[in-house]
Amino acid sequence: MTMRERKRKVTTRSPYAHAAVMRRLREARWGLLLGVGLVGVHLITGSALFESAPVAAGELTVWESPTGNCCGKWIEHMRAAGFSAVVRDVEDMVRIRSGNEVPKALQSCHTAMVDGYVLEGHVPASDVTRLRTENPPVAGPSAPGMPASAPGMDHPSHPYDVVAFGRTGNGLYASH
Repeated sequence: MTMRERKRKVTTRSPYAHAAVMRRLREARWGLLLGVGLVGVHLITGSALFESAPVAAGELTVWESPTGNCCGKWIEHMRAAGFSAVVRDVEDMVRIRSGNEVPKALQSCHTAMVDGYVLEGHVPASDVTRLRTENPPVAGPSAPGMPASAPGMDHPSHPYDVVAFGRTGNGLYASH
């Protein structure tokens, strides 16, 4: 076969067939890119895009003094709301609170963490769920002191406030 025949053979293909093949390749490439992109977004964000089960309420890490009885009742309240909890008994709660920048005026009997938020004291599970849903720019909420009506204390009819603290200052988060 001469060079001229080889050239002619290549150029005698139907331009329509070539266009159809190229179109199929582009479509396949876009499908592949879309699939890879969705998997990438899922991996980066931890999205529940491909999961059929609901997202868990969250895992708490709770630091408490070994002598606190009310803290155990608050942990039971949180578990009943669907949270799991890892409890750490510590003697030096001052170090835990200062490391998490909890203001002295807002300190209580135990400190917890969930999804990067600091929970100080007997914050109700409903407020923690709201916090995780809204993702406000705060360090976390506090039920300062030991409010008598707060979960784990269980002396009804004593109103109390939950205060947000941190990144944007302190402010009222919820009233109970």
